[in-house]
Amino acid sequence: MKSTENDLLIRGVSEIIGAKELQEKLNSGKKLRIKLGIDPTSPNIHIGRSIPLLKLRDFQKDGHIAVLIIGDFTGIIGDTSDKDSERPMLNKEKIEENKKTYFEQIGKIIDLDKAELRQNSEWLEALTFREIGEQADCFSVSDFIDRENIKKRLDAGKRVSLREVLYPLMQGYDSVAVKADVELGGTDQRFNLLAGRTLQVKYVQEPQSIIMSPLIEGLDGRKMSSSWGNTINLNAEPNDMYGKVMSIVDAQMLIYFELCTRVSEEEIKKISEDLESEKLHPKDAKMHLAREIVALYHGEKSAKSAEENFIKTFSERKIPNDVSVVQVMLGSKIIDALLAEKIVESKSEWRRLVDEGAITNVETDESIKSADETVGSDIILKVGKRRFIKLEIQ
Repeated sequence: MKSTENDLLIRGVSEIIGAKELQEKLNSGKKLRIKLGIDPTSPNIHIGRSIPLLKLRDFQKDGHIAVLIIGDFTGIIGDTSDKDSERPMLNKEKIEENKKTYFEQIGKIIDLDKAELRQNSEWLEALTFREIGEQADCFSVSDFIDRENIKKRLDAGKRVSLREVLYPLMQGYDSVAVKADVELGGTDQRFNLLAGRTLQVKYVQEPQSIIMSPLIEGLDGRKMSSSWGNTINLNAEPNDMYGKVMSIVDAQMLIYFELCTRVSEEEIKKISEDLESEKLHPKDAKMHLAREIVALYHGEKSAKSAEENFIKTFSERKIPNDVSVVQVMLGSKIIDALLAEKIVESKSEWRRLVDEGAITNVETDESIKSADETVGSDIILKVGKRRFIKLEIQ
């Protein structure tokens, strides 16, 4: 089914560079090469990344060629576009570990069988110092340091490494390597996206058009970022995903509907009007949003089950049906079981949750007081707002 122009060029779009040329290409019926690159700097892809991925799917459904690049080389160097401090350089082993399930996660959105799947180490590792020097000659240092976040760091006396200066060259050369007609990316990627146009001209290619998407806020009100842990991940379990969507602020609901789902514009408009007139309660609208997002990644059946569990747990104050049960030894530390089951990610997270009173014995409704608490009997724990686990003595 063909997308409307609204789907391709308006919905979820903040700015288009090369819009006239893009419109002419679309009108010509040419199959365009639509590029999107994602660096595996974390093992999880969050729904903020789904915004350009959904746009890539829109183009794919329209018959264009989705070119997905996993930045296994750029990920080592690190992009500084959205950072207020220097990003640490990752080793190759960490990147390999992070990217293991990337295609699987991305396959929840786009049709991988009809996509061109690449990794940019294919061409970046082979570049010579001469070639890199020639590419660097296309840009000035002032071009780089005039970027807002870099200027702020320099003004604050923070270090900016030469390594960071090279990142736009690499992302730009990706566009040359795959002969991109269009590149997708967030508004924070503007400089890197433009670098692709510059380098394509150098290599006598037609410069790509650029479609930039807006960014969304995470669970703490800041930009959604794996670095801050304020994300809703594509591979989150349905109950966790549903609960996290329910925890976003009401002001973000319509933005999430617009950018992170494919609910029709007409339906979103109706939801907005009903919220404004108070015909629709914000909680009900948010439950609709949570259903849509969970269904997108886990299917309608899982979305319905997650909603039932949410209602049972939070509206009726009951324990969900599918609470995890873990066999433990008498006297073992609670933290050891939670780490093994990945209920918490680290001991520091555990200590923080204990200090905040966020680990609760469901039966007594009392908080765990010590980070060294041991298991003295069977116990059901509530971890934070949405996670439950039952520890049973072997």
